[in-house]
Amino acid sequence: MTSASPRPNLAIAAYRQLKRDIIRGVYAPGEKLRMSHLKERYALGVGPMREALSQLVGERLVTAVSQRGYRVAEMSIEELESLYDARAELEGLVLELAIARGGDDWEAGIVAKAHALAKVAEVHSADDMLDIWDARHQAFHGAIAAGCDSPHLLQTRAWLFDQAERYRHLWLCQTVFSAEALDAKRHEHAALTDAILARDAATACTMMREHLMTPVPIIKEVLREQGLV
Repeated sequence: MTSASPRPNLAIAAYRQLKRDIIRGVYAPGEKLRMSHLKERYALGVGPMREALSQLVGERLVTAVSQRGYRVAEMSIEELESLYDARAELEGLVLELAIARGGDDWEAGIVAKAHALAKVAEVHSADDMLDIWDARHQAFHGAIAAGCDSPHLLQTRAWLFDQAERYRHLWLCQTVFSAEALDAKRHEHAALTDAILARDAATACTMMREHLMTPVPIIKEVLREQGLV
């Protein structure tokens, strides 16, 4: 007995691999995603690839062109500014609630993740640096946000993060491979942690919003330099 739909594990594999490649710039904004190429690159059939493409259309990383297949979604300065503004405002609100609601375990989680993030300086492999720093950076901010105790706000936060991920990757490459930029981020994170642990909501929320917006000028410059907008 056969099923008309692709096996879930194959569709998930196709989705994850293609999403990663789009975020990392393997495919340029506006580039046509040819099914013959996708099948060969990912060694998967048409069914899983179509399922993956449909999911990425829903995430606005891919656009469906009527009768003409699929293309990578375009990038723009306007989208960048809108996404980061929304993220900064929401992150400030989430942090304010977390400071009001979070307990000792929440504080301990932040301290642990901050320590792990600061230790990335000891990673010397360029191949590992990007993935390790980003994973620990997300874990640090996730530990802060978790204290808000609002599943709906956290869901919206995750959606905005996904929408901004292509832009974030451009910033990450500029930051993680620069000792100076990485050191500046280390100091920002330490200062933010101190303000949170002091339960200074006004200072911490202002710092968080500014922290979230600092990548925007860098990303704009990269977008223009690489001809992506």
